[in-house]
Amino acid sequence: MPQIQNAMEVFKLLDKSNCRLCGEATCLAFAAAVFKGSRQLTECPHLEPAVAERYSDGVNQPRTMDQDGEEALRRMQEEIAKVDLAEAAERVGGRFANGKLTLRILGKEFSVDSQGRFTTDIHVHGWIAGPVLAYILSGAGKTPSGNWVPLRELKGGRDWHRFFSQRCEKPMKAVADTYTDLFEDMVHLFNGQRVGQHFDADIAVVLHPLPKLPLLVCYWKPDEGMPSDLNLFFDDTAAANLAIEAIYTLGAGLSLMFEKIAQRHG
Repeated sequence: MPQIQNAMEVFKLLDKSNCRLCGEATCLAFAAAVFKGSRQLTECPHLEPAVAERYSDGVNQPRTMDQDGEEALRRMQEEIAKVDLAEAAERVGGRFANGKLTLRILGKEFSVDSQGRFTTDIHVHGWIAGPVLAYILSGAGKTPSGNWVPLRELKGGRDWHRFFSQRCEKPMKAVADTYTDLFEDMVHLFNGQRVGQHFDADIAVVLHPLPKLPLLVCYWKPDEGMPSDLNLFFDDTAAANLAIEAIYTLGAGLSLMFEKIAQRHG
């Protein structure tokens, strides 16, 4: 019997009509509830019985971001031992010295040795350690083109953009709405750069979570009855340098980090 590993796999089974007959506002919300274990897949009135039967009892228990990060970390640390770190440094925009590959992560140095061990001035969370190792292991090293696109336009992004919007963009917008120093923190704490107007945004900041994976944060202030908005954009080469799942993890981690910064500052 197939095992469902995440809410996105549940969502793909649904008809995406948002009929609300299940009691949830959207099919996406229902998928998340099924994966969390609070709803049953059979509660969708449009799901064919054969599909429901095939996946009955097939939903794995949901895991936290930290748990997923730790599991990915263990796997990839084993793979790092097989990598020529000197070659990888040249490919991914880092430097190699004293047996370590060093990258600039949000303006801070982050070093990895041949055993996958980290040396860094920043606290290592699963949401950053996993994507960093994935970037070293499989990043193509493509130079950013300067063409900004939303996540849904990246390869594989269409399947992830709804979750990305809910888990990354909306929480970050909530922080920006209430914590007015957010963008100054992006610039001063994380070596961000204010840039000219992009997509007619009131504020636009470029961050560098990884050397060849820039991130554009655009914020529109509320104006004449129109609500505020915040969107994240990636260079159109991003999916070649980091798998879409890792991009999602990185974005969710950044959102969580900014939430914690806002909480500390009241």
